[in-house]
Amino acid sequence: MIRLLARLRVPLGFVFGVVALVLARPTWMSIAIGTVIGLVGEGIRFWASGHLEKSREVTRSGPYRFTRHPLYVGSSIMAAGLAFAVHSWIVATLIAVHMVVTITAAIRTEEAFLRERFGDEYDAYAADRAPAMDRSFSVERAWRNREYRAMVGLAVAIGLLSVKAAIF
Repeated sequence: MIRLLARLRVPLGFVFGVVALVLARPTWMSIAIGTVIGLVGEGIRFWASGHLEKSREVTRSGPYRFTRHPLYVGSSIMAAGLAFAVHSWIVATLIAVHMVVTITAAIRTEEAFLRERFGDEYDAYAADRAPAMDRSFSVERAWRNREYRAMVGLAVAIGLLSVKAAIF
C-alpha cells in the first residue's frame, strides 16, 4: 500500500488540484502571499535538484547536508503556499492530508530503496555520520532531474488561481 501511494503521489496531486481549484476562493492577497511561499519551496527544490545524482549515489552536498529529503521539504513548502493561495480551510486541509499521506509513503519507499542500493553508506548518512560532499550546484543537473516540471506546475497552479480570482 505504501509503494502504491508513493507511485500515485503525482497523479493524485492532479486529482486534488482539480478539487482544489473548484473549491478555492482565492483573493489577490492570498495568491500573492501563497506565491511567495511557493517560490521559497521551489527554490529549495531547485537547489536540491542541482546537487542530486538520483540513484547513483548518496548525495550529501547542498541542502542534503541539512536534511535527507530537501525535495520533499521544498514540495511541502510549495503545498503550504498553494494552501494559503486557495484561501479555503477545506482545501488547505485536503492539501495537508494529501501531502502527509503521500510524502510519508514516498519517504519510506525511497529510504528502503536507498538502504537496499547503498547499504551502510546510506545508513551512515541517515545517522549523520557521513562526511559532507564538496559539489557545486549545477543548473544542468537540475534540468536533468526535471525540476522544470515542478516550476511549471507551480506557475500553472498560480495562473489558474489568478484566473479564478479575476472571474469570480
